Amino acid sequence: MAHIVMFTGGARSGKSRLAQARLSSLDPVVYIATAEALDDEMKTRIRLHKSSRPVQWATIEEPLDLMAAMQNAMALKPQGILIDCLTLWLSNHLLKKWDAGWTLESEDEVLALLQNALTSLTNTRSLEVVIVTNEVGSGIVPTNEMARAYRDLVGRTNQLCAALSNEVHWVTAGLSFRLK
Repeated sequence: MAHIVMFTGGARSGKSRLAQARLSSLDPVVYIATAEALDDEMKTRIRLHKSSRPVQWATIEEPLDLMAAMQNAMALKPQGILIDCLTLWLSNHLLKKWDAGWTLESEDEVLALLQNALTSLTNTRSLEVVIVTNEVGSGIVPTNEMARAYRDLVGRTNQLCAALSNEVHWVTAGLSFRLK
């Protein structure tokens, strides 16, 4: 079974750097990128992320279909998979479905997608899967409905991810604290 490790914390806390370091001794590694380059700022962020990871790592860019990305990654027979970042994947789903009417059922559907993707690894050979996600529920209650829906979705998703993970690390100021 896969060994699942979750890194969570605030923005720019060092999660991605520590997640990459966690997999640095493995080869091959597949990086599943969930970001979309929709504006210049995100293009710059993506470019910086790409330049920070080893060139030999394969990259699968998939903003929505995590199960397909995992299947494509597994076809490469990796020792490690890095999913960066779960919260971007969640925002992609929220934005895609928002105008059609976001409900608790919508939230449950996204949670099921994640659970199915991670539990699909149950019968896999030895594999390290590292997941990067933000913690967004430690601040004030957002003033708009979409931001509250996002905060709630991330909170529930992080709880599910933590429950399915073998290890959970809280990252702040570039330091990792093992929670589980």
